Amino acid sequence: MIIRENINLSDLTTMRLGGPADFLIEIESPEECPDAFDFAQEKNLPIYFLGLGANSIGLDEGFRGAIIKNAIKGYNILEETKDELIIKVGGGEVWDDFVEFVSKKGFSGVEAMSKIPGTVAAAPVQNIGAYGQEVKDTLVSVEAFDSLLNEFVEIPAEEMDFSYRHSIFNSGETKGRYFILTCTFRLKKENPKPPFYNSLQSYLDEHKITDYTPENIRIAVSNIRAEKLPDPEKIPSAGSFFKNIYLTEKEVKPAEEKGVPIRKAEKTDKNGKKYTEYKVNTGWLLENADLKGKVFHGFKVSDKAALILINESATSEKDLELAKKEISDKVEEKFGLKLEQEPVFVKEIKQEVDEE
Repeated sequence: MIIRENINLSDLTTMRLGGPADFLIEIESPEECPDAFDFAQEKNLPIYFLGLGANSIGLDEGFRGAIIKNAIKGYNILEETKDELIIKVGGGEVWDDFVEFVSKKGFSGVEAMSKIPGTVAAAPVQNIGAYGQEVKDTLVSVEAFDSLLNEFVEIPAEEMDFSYRHSIFNSGETKGRYFILTCTFRLKKENPKPPFYNSLQSYLDEHKITDYTPENIRIAVSNIRAEKLPDPEKIPSAGSFFKNIYLTEKEVKPAEEKGVPIRKAEKTDKNGKKYTEYKVNTGWLLENADLKGKVFHGFKVSDKAALILINESATSEKDLELAKKEISDKVEEKFGLKLEQEPVFVKEIKQEVDEE
């Protein structure tokens, strides 16, 4: 366990904003968890969990508490057959390194999520996804430290209440409660099958790729993302800044009347009930509101992928709030739809024990 004091959040997060955090605690093994949380509790410090900082944004006032950073490494293959792989991964591993590792072994299920920045432990928190794949599709369980009850727990995927960018780890009374130590995945030894998303299929056609191995799909997705998305280690950003929008059935007609394209898909919920999902690509809204390439208070709406906000010159989270409001107002004025921010701010999460 490594403890450092007065570390700027701008050095820990990829948007490069935020004042100092009182303490940064790096955990390199699960056994260090109790000591880390005891340290924070003894000093009466609020806590915040951090991976690579790609989905967190620092506040100007910093964080008067302890940032607990996951640095737990390692791959543990629990079972490998000709049909599937069950693998336990340290939460501090880089997500894309894990995707590369299993894709090269020919196992499918995460290859379309290549180059998503962040750690393995961060992936279930917001149920990351891309090109039709989501973490919930392959995650078996996580080992975690329950920071409220001060005990180790194992949580199966079916208890994580997954939906779009949603889980028990980032919402409701359990938000910020569980520090994820390891993640266990089940992957299949098979090739991904079309139909693929349009941009991915276009790339495959253009490069005459017809052998849809996990590794080939990973390479294609990596190249697509490299062309459109800035590397957050080199260019300050926080990945997709706005979430895609999901409409109710009643909201579909007004949106269509304003010319908004809606992707409709038949889905089945966790209880087996079928429903229709109505999805709006927020990048399309931003582009068609004539925001692509525009700069607001030091933040540029990327001219390659409009969902990305690039920090060109801003030094304040207040600038980000102003930029976000102006951008959101323009989209709502034109299309009648409200945008929702995807990355979260580094701040205290209140927790209470449920006595029932």
